Amino acid sequence: MSRGRRATLLTALVAGAGLLAAAAAPATAGARGPRDVHPALRANLVSFYDFDHPVPGDPALERDLGRSGTEIELVNGGAAMRVREHAYRGSGRALQTRQVDPATAGNDDWKAGIFSASGVRTLRPFNAVAGTTVMGWFQVNQDGPLPNSNTADPADSYNAIGLAGVLTGDSDGHGVRALLELINVNGELKLVALGRRLDGGASQTFAASDPWQTLLPAGEWVHLAATFDFSAGTMALYRNGRPVEGFYTTAGDPWQVGGPGPHVTSSTDPRGIKIGGSYPQDTREQNPCDCRMDALTFLDRSVSAAEVAKQYRHMTGRR
Repeated sequence: MSRGRRATLLTALVAGAGLLAAAAAPATAGARGPRDVHPALRANLVSFYDFDHPVPGDPALERDLGRSGTEIELVNGGAAMRVREHAYRGSGRALQTRQVDPATAGNDDWKAGIFSASGVRTLRPFNAVAGTTVMGWFQVNQDGPLPNSNTADPADSYNAIGLAGVLTGDSDGHGVRALLELINVNGELKLVALGRRLDGGASQTFAASDPWQTLLPAGEWVHLAATFDFSAGTMALYRNGRPVEGFYTTAGDPWQVGGPGPHVTSSTDPRGIKIGGSYPQDTREQNPCDCRMDALTFLDRSVSAAEVAKQYRHMTGRR
C-alpha cells in the first residue's frame, strides 16, 4: 500500500473510532469472539490477527477479529506475506516477516502493523489501562540479529529481533508500551517482555534466563505470552503455556508505582501496533525478524498463569 493509501486508512480509523469502540465484535468473530481464543479471555480481547482474513478488496490489509476492529497493514510484501502453514490445530495461514536487502538503507523489509501520529483511537482500551497481555505463535528462522541496514559497516548488526507489541502514545514507531522481542541483555540475546507505563518514562525488561535458542528453536512453532501488570509493576513470560523463569534488568522503580495509585498507563491512545520490526509507518528499518507468526493476540488485562495455560490448551486441543 502506498503512503497515500495508508494515510487514507488511518484517517478513516480515526474518524470512525467512536463507532468502532462502541460496536460489538466483528461479524466474522461471532458475538462471543474468535473460536481460537478461550472464552475466558474474549471479554478482554482488543485485537486478534490470524492472517486468514484479508480486507475485501485490499489483501495488503488484515482484519482484526477482536472488538477494536483495528486493521493492520502487511507492509511491503502485501498478500505474499500470508503463507500456508499450520502453527496450531485449526490454523490456516501465517504471517511471514523478513529482511529484504540488508546492504541498502531503504524501507523494504516485510513487517506489519499500523501507525498514526495522533494515536489510533480504536486502540483506546490500552489508554490508562492497568494491564496488558501480548501473545501468539512464533517461528524464528535466524541465528541472531540481522545486519543493520542503517549503517555503512557490513559487520554491524541490530541489537534486537522484533516480535509484536503495542506502541506508546508518543512513539515514533519504535517506543513501546508492551512488547515481546529478543534483545541484547548484558551482551547476550534474550527473549524478553519489555514494558513502559508512562509515555516518555523509563521501561522495564523481564528477560528469560534460558538461552533464546532453547526457547525458540529454529524452524519450530512456539506459543509465547507476555503479561504486563502496570498496577503492581510486574511482568511475566510464558512458553507453550508454562511460566518462563527470568529476571528484571532494571533495579528500582522504573514504572514509578511506589507511590499512591491507581497505577495505569498514560491516558493516551497508542500510536499503533508493530509486528516483525519497528516503524510500521515504513519510514525506517529496525530490528527485522525472519519469522512466521500466527494468532497474534492483544488483551487489555494482565492475564494469570492459569489463563495462559488454558489458552494454549484451547489452541492445541490439549484439554
